[in-house]
Amino acid sequence: MEDPWGAAVALFQVWISVLLGLVMLPAMFGLSLGVTGVYIQILVKTLEWATLRIQRGRKEQPSVPVPLPNGIIEREGGSMQQEMEELRRSRPRALAGGQFALSDVFYFYKKGVESIVDDQVTQCFSSEELASWNLLTRTNHNFRYISLRLTIIWGLGVFIRYCVLFPLRITLAIIGLTWLVIGTTLVGFLPKSSAKNWLSELVHLMCYRICARGLSATIRYHNKENRPQKGGICVANHTTPIDVVILANDGCYAMVGQVHGGLMGIIQRSMLRSCPHVWFERSEMRDRHAVTSRLRDHVAAKNKLPILIFPEGTCVNNTSVMMFKKGTFEISGTIYPVAIKYDPRFGDAFWNSAKYNMVSYLLRMMSSWAIVVNVWYLPPMTRQDGEDAAHFANRVKASIAHQGGLLDLAWDGGLKRSKVKDSFKEEQQKMYSSMIVGEEGSNSHKTQNNYN
Repeated sequence: MEDPWGAAVALFQVWISVLLGLVMLPAMFGLSLGVTGVYIQILVKTLEWATLRIQRGRKEQPSVPVPLPNGIIEREGGSMQQEMEELRRSRPRALAGGQFALSDVFYFYKKGVESIVDDQVTQCFSSEELASWNLLTRTNHNFRYISLRLTIIWGLGVFIRYCVLFPLRITLAIIGLTWLVIGTTLVGFLPKSSAKNWLSELVHLMCYRICARGLSATIRYHNKENRPQKGGICVANHTTPIDVVILANDGCYAMVGQVHGGLMGIIQRSMLRSCPHVWFERSEMRDRHAVTSRLRDHVAAKNKLPILIFPEGTCVNNTSVMMFKKGTFEISGTIYPVAIKYDPRFGDAFWNSAKYNMVSYLLRMMSSWAIVVNVWYLPPMTRQDGEDAAHFANRVKASIAHQGGLLDLAWDGGLKRSKVKDSFKEEQQKMYSSMIVGEEGSNSHKTQNNYN
């Protein structure tokens, strides 16, 4: 019995030594031995070969399915007035503006059918479609049966992901989170000083970098001269809870969120001891003025870390940016926009909270090939004279969408769980009535209502 136990202990010692020497220590100091880069290059070559083999298999076997694009309807993309005028011009007798035409009904009919068949909101909360198979079973359409070599490569990939990478990633995640709790708790006992702030930032950076290595994350940061500064607010598009780990690998932030219980609560309380994060009770989250006041007080202290906020309020599937909540932009401060774009070939980073809980999602991420992501730091932005918070939020959102190659949508991410607000319906009605009655008639109607 001693020999098997001795061999197991020796194997465990070798495992821990390799983990410490080749992964943890380089990660803690922000260094890379180039192993992940080589791994990604091999993956790219393998996926390219698999794509070519599948394309050849489609010619040999017509029954092989073809991936569909995200949208099955080609939308014109014009405004209501432009599309309505185009529809009216197609009539034998063109109508002048300010007149009602029965053909206007077809515009609303077309929009209604488009929303039923393929609405833009539902697309934002479903996994991004891939141009070709990435050798993951969860995205498979029986592609592995096209050829024997493809089947062997797929089986080898399953073994590598679940028998080699998965245990390694689980170990690194446990070590990273444990060190985060212990390190921040110990730093929290120190008196307030610049040394405490420096140690707190060092502990946070080390832990997040270890967790990122636990996901085989390859992160490319662009325009580092625009990184968020203390006393500012960092806003970014939101795809996954891992966004926090991705951004915190390159700098420390003050997190904003709701107080949780259980393991998440332990992590939050330990982090709060060493760093001024902004955690809210559930009752406070409903009070928008209380939230804005606490954020404004944090920003006013120019020596505090920049606040990290995801104004969409929910995770979107790496293809679009949805409406930014204006509360963040009511605070008088400098906004540092950040665009995040994941490469879907190596794994789907989107967290569909309606389909997977947090544990299931993290297990899927740890059994994927890797996390490859680009992060762009955009120039800081401030509110212009006479600009309200809603317009400022839209301007910041548009810059993030443009840089990340994402669709800029006006829809509220809250539609994921709620119905369309009546105010949005009324806005569409007002737009159509202004076309029929005209601006003058619409204004006179408003004046009459106010008089009454």
